[in-house]
Amino acid sequence: MATIIVVSAYIAAQMLSDITSLKIVLFLGMSMDAGTFIYPITFTLRDLVHKTVGRKGAVTVVISAAAINLCMALLFWIVAKLPGDPAVGDQTAFAKVLSPVWRIVIASIIAEVIAELLDTEIYHLWVTRITRRYQWLRVLCSNGLSVPVDSLVFVWLAFGGVYPPAVVWSIFLANILLKGATTLLSLPMIYLVKEREPNQQN
Repeated sequence: MATIIVVSAYIAAQMLSDITSLKIVLFLGMSMDAGTFIYPITFTLRDLVHKTVGRKGAVTVVISAAAINLCMALLFWIVAKLPGDPAVGDQTAFAKVLSPVWRIVIASIIAEVIAELLDTEIYHLWVTRITRRYQWLRVLCSNGLSVPVDSLVFVWLAFGGVYPPAVVWSIFLANILLKGATTLLSLPMIYLVKEREPNQQN
């Protein structure tokens, strides 16, 4: 049951973050994509997935989430292009809100896969080569390295050459600060599920 919940939560958080990344907002005086409000939690959820299904299972979930997000964006694009039924009135709001910006979609998926797979390897290294104690520290270590990589890849692929460099770096800084704060707040979540046996970590 725990596995079903954490995998579902991970994929749902990935989807919601990709949808909300389409809007750039001002938060505490900094520019940032709105997906940053929810995306950071996916790193800790990925750790929970790893804890319940092991390394190979975590990699499968990460790749599956990326494929699902790509299919979601493609579906939104197709629906936005289809003519609306005039009998029900103006339906242009759907395309304005949910029609994907492919540059952002591709940047988001690439950054997610790179960062989440990096997170997977760091987490696996920690529990197999360093220690299985201090579970909060394994989360802090894996997230602490994968979050900056994710933010750097995403903001420059999505916004580099589109916005002034100062705005791109502002989005990057906002990502780092919010994702770092979320990592700290989410550390206790790692204790929500039971640890797999050592021989089940691969």
